[in-house]
Amino acid sequence: MTILAFLIPVALGLGLLGLAAFFWALRSGQFDDPDGAAARILLDDEDDDA
Repeated sequence: MTILAFLIPVALGLGLLGLAAFFWALRSGQFDDPDGAAARILLDDEDDDA
């Protein structure tokens, strides 16, 4: 039973660490996609060599 007193704070700490890493990645632009599907639909990449 004493192991739960150790493991619950460790699990909460790891969860908070993961949440902090997610928010850091979100703020630093890791999920930005400037050439995403919304912009790619406007680009014409086909070659007209025919």
